[in-house]
Amino acid sequence: MAHSLLTKLSHLGTAPCDEFHPRAPVALPSMRTSTVRFNSIDDLHDTYKRQAAGERIVGYGRMGMDTHAAFEQIMCELEGGSRAFLAPSGLNAISMALLSLLSAGDHMLIADCVYGPVRQLDDTVLRRMNISSTYCSMRDMATLEANIQPNTKLIYVESPGSLLFEMLDLPAIVTVAKKHNLLVVTDNTWGSGIAYRPLDLGADVSVVAVTKYIGGHSDLLMGAVVAKDEAVIKQLDINQYALGFSTSADDVWLAIRGVRTIDVRMKRQAESTLKVCEFFEQQAETLQIYHPAYAKDVNHALWKRDALGSNGMLSVALNFTKAQTKVFVEALELFSIGYSWGGYESLIDMVNTDFLKNHAYWNQNYPSLVRMHIGLESVEDLIADYEQALAKARAVVG
Repeated sequence: MAHSLLTKLSHLGTAPCDEFHPRAPVALPSMRTSTVRFNSIDDLHDTYKRQAAGERIVGYGRMGMDTHAAFEQIMCELEGGSRAFLAPSGLNAISMALLSLLSAGDHMLIADCVYGPVRQLDDTVLRRMNISSTYCSMRDMATLEANIQPNTKLIYVESPGSLLFEMLDLPAIVTVAKKHNLLVVTDNTWGSGIAYRPLDLGADVSVVAVTKYIGGHSDLLMGAVVAKDEAVIKQLDINQYALGFSTSADDVWLAIRGVRTIDVRMKRQAESTLKVCEFFEQQAETLQIYHPAYAKDVNHALWKRDALGSNGMLSVALNFTKAQTKVFVEALELFSIGYSWGGYESLIDMVNTDFLKNHAYWNQNYPSLVRMHIGLESVEDLIADYEQALAKARAVVG
């Protein structure tokens, strides 16, 4: 019987309970090990042979045992992939994908709305390895195509983008990529397989910071790289093993725990976020709301066509001075100041607009931007908190 994704997320990664295991815990235990034992030399050699053929079989603890394998299967189900590789953080996962698929002398195109640390990875490690990059807005396919060079190998995107949640036309980007025989790698942390599935839209690789919505409790760091094409999987497999990526079994166990409730958490947070959008729409200081699931967002049509849901992320451009914005952020009582997201708690960050100078989607005339993550608190309480904080910010002179 075929089951839905939501049903699979409740049953994958559980401890076996059958005629061979008549008593079993609900949750698969965290299986920690550094060393793997073999029954015979023939078994050891068979493991090497099967590993060389690309099979996910454990020869050393770095790859992880049953707990890791269970979560990798869950990530494949979430993202619609055939193989998943785990990394110690989301940025590690990005590094794994790019270092596996690019070589010295290669060039890649990067959407100008990507996660900020990608630029740092590019400026340091990749450039030192003679891998070049061009950043551009990917809203216009003619502009994208014009930036392709003879040595371009890959297009790297994030949709929706970081900070401003700019929804990209991923199917159109994939069409351009296929025309020029390029790979498409996308950061899908925003959608995490529940709200958006880039592999289904034609992307070759999906990178997810498990730290965020999949973990869901702000208590772990992890990343995942998911693909379905055999040639791409082989490149990822060989390189991730050579680079020595390893994740803690306990963190993997926490990720399995978190993914059980990802759907209900994200739906609740998405509902609350739309109410927050409606609140800010009524405020005189609001210049623009950035949340693609909101009907007045300029990218809403793309979101409606390609996405399966939404989450608790939004940014709001405010007609406040920096001093007023600082007062607003610091006056909030239910929001912690922080730049992570995806957990159960509400967070806010006063974005340094210098970080947005290279984003074509940003209106350079806007004086301030706040990025918020809406948690699982009562949305009525959050809105009341906004009201008192806005009143204090309005009272600031100069």
